[in-house]
Amino acid sequence: MYMRRASSLVRCCLQASTRSRQSPAHRGPGVLSSVTGRWRTRGFSSDNGKRLDTSLFVPVEPRNMESPGSDIGAELTQPLNKSEVLNILNKFYRRKEIQKLAAENGLDARLFHQAFISFRRYVMESDPLQVDLHIVLSDICCGVGHMDDIFPFFMRHAKQVFPMLDCMDDLRKISDLRLPPNWYPEARAIQRKIIFHAGPTNSGKTYHAIQRYLGAKSGIYCGPLKLLAHEIYKKSNDAGVPCDLITGEELIHVDPEDEVAVIDEIQMIRDPGRGWAWTRALLGICAQEIHLCGEAAAINLVTELMYTTGEEVEVRNYERLTSLKVLDNALQSLNNLRPGDCIVCFNKNDIFSVSRQIEARGLECAVIYGSLPPGTKIAQANKFNDPDDQCKILVATDAIGMGLNLSIKRIIFNSLVKPSVNEKGEKEIDTISTSQALQIAGRAGRFSSMFKEGEVTTMVQEDLPLLKEILDKPVHAIQAAGLHPTAEQIEMFAYHLPDATLANLVDIFVSLSQVDGHYFVCNIEDFKFVADMIQHIPLNLRSRYVFCTAPINRNLPFVCTSLLKFARQFSRNEPLTFQWICKHVTWPVSPPKTIKDLMHLEAVHDVLDLYLWLSYRFMDMFPDAALVRAIQRELDAIIQTGVHSITKLIRASESRTALQILDETSKDSGGFPDGAPTPGPRRIRGTKSLPANAEPQKASLTSRLVQDGLLTPDMLKQLEKEWMSRHQSRGNQTRLNELDILKKNRKKK
Repeated sequence: MYMRRASSLVRCCLQASTRSRQSPAHRGPGVLSSVTGRWRTRGFSSDNGKRLDTSLFVPVEPRNMESPGSDIGAELTQPLNKSEVLNILNKFYRRKEIQKLAAENGLDARLFHQAFISFRRYVMESDPLQVDLHIVLSDICCGVGHMDDIFPFFMRHAKQVFPMLDCMDDLRKISDLRLPPNWYPEARAIQRKIIFHAGPTNSGKTYHAIQRYLGAKSGIYCGPLKLLAHEIYKKSNDAGVPCDLITGEELIHVDPEDEVAVIDEIQMIRDPGRGWAWTRALLGICAQEIHLCGEAAAINLVTELMYTTGEEVEVRNYERLTSLKVLDNALQSLNNLRPGDCIVCFNKNDIFSVSRQIEARGLECAVIYGSLPPGTKIAQANKFNDPDDQCKILVATDAIGMGLNLSIKRIIFNSLVKPSVNEKGEKEIDTISTSQALQIAGRAGRFSSMFKEGEVTTMVQEDLPLLKEILDKPVHAIQAAGLHPTAEQIEMFAYHLPDATLANLVDIFVSLSQVDGHYFVCNIEDFKFVADMIQHIPLNLRSRYVFCTAPINRNLPFVCTSLLKFARQFSRNEPLTFQWICKHVTWPVSPPKTIKDLMHLEAVHDVLDLYLWLSYRFMDMFPDAALVRAIQRELDAIIQTGVHSITKLIRASESRTALQILDETSKDSGGFPDGAPTPGPRRIRGTKSLPANAEPQKASLTSRLVQDGLLTPDMLKQLEKEWMSRHQSRGNQTRLNELDILKKNRKKK
């Protein structure tokens, strides 16, 4: 997210300029030695020893080679005996020398087999066959040639099936990522002053950088979240310093120049999915002064990267402004909550469960999680921070780690396990890192809040030693910065491989790419997911690339479907108007009645975000950004109302679920589920609310739900009435069905 005091976007922050387009060099893979008759070239290992993953090579149908009007080969020699030719080709395939020679030319066993199958089909089905190949095969059949003479023709065909074989040197040059600073000649043309503000959370590092930003003639702020951008935008304009807001979806112009740049949370340069954005900003922003804010773990890497640009780094270290104490006792029960407490969960289900149990105890709580709109997050934060509001408890995900000023006294980790995505794009579930734990725990005891001293603990006692162990570990220095293929680089790849899909292009690019020890290539799974999804839609490569970089959650089907429809409409050159988008999202929407409704509205908000993001890049095709932004603000207000009454939504959802359970149980037990078998005890970390002397394995299901705060006596009575009503209605319907059957049987008799 960018917030700048200038009217135009610094392009080098968003896209890396690449080397000038090179003309294709159609070189053959080698020469046929007149002495040995062997076709030689170097293999596919790169300079750093990295082997190309040839499983990424997707064979293409070879283009029809020009054939003479008549069978000239047969006229010069004799017609070929196809059975004899087939026998020769199969022997050619089995020769160890041929397989080794093919490997030297980049055809491993897999590619060699696929290329041979295609070559054999071509030879057997072509009529007439190309003259030179016909003559060679005829000589072999007559005993005056050797089957090794087929190899040059086989390689010629193999390069048609796998076009990348013919341009590997060019592809290697394009995917050489060892000198990223050279991608930004404009930034290299000036001598920039780099200042690193290093320190933990609540140390004032960002404050000092922003003060310099506000005092400059012009500047740009770069951060990871809309919340941060909105906060700086408001702070700057409130201070009488006009600024622009650029969040990907939103662009508000004020003034046209830059002098100072602030890059916040610079440690995210190591992020396996988004690190490339910080790398591009660090290397490419054109400003006299660049202020970096983040963890001290990034100092060494930034210093090394700036050494390659010829720029020095001035480091300013900061200490935490308030104390932070790790408690010796866990919370253990929600009955022990105090004003200023924040329970941190790592998934929505825990958020809903914990908040429901808190309000069952007569306490009001605010809720903040990642997929909420920025306005809703701010509203919930203000509600929690307001000393005159009854809401004194906060339940949140690690979304509070950045971008919100919260008046928190005590951070309580509901769990220490968090799902994540590694550099290969694989999902993992592991304990949180020291960096993550410090970032979250540091939100307690903010200098500007009413709580000057912070505390941190866990929900369950057995997690507390692990938390202390995590917090005591040193934060490892960041080793490498993320990179991502640029649109220009992918276009150059496509020039050489015109038949490859975009997903296949980026796969081959990453497999061939070479980086030095200071960089790594970010995972591209989200990019490939969208590329495969829209592959069938006719788009030019640059537009396709832009759609694939759109920030969407691929776990939300409605958002993915919307992107697909956007791309389809775009490909038809039909503008996506306000009326079109309203029809698509069924606007106006109804206020949420259940959690499922709320989550759908959050997805609708994401779809409107997607429209605005695309409107910034394709203004003509997404022309109604102002109108869409207006209804997005309305939607934000509706979501705010829903979140404010989130326990009611949870209760409504649980009532529906409970009715389903009642119906299913009644089928099995024939009665109300008080007498139904209850499941064995199951521990849910962080949600223990039963008294210590309770015996859940002996308690009935309803009594356990009441004790857990998931049901109230009034809700229980209402459920009984609804269940009895449904049961009676179902019984009446069953009796009517039986009467109908009896009547039909009588008629038959």
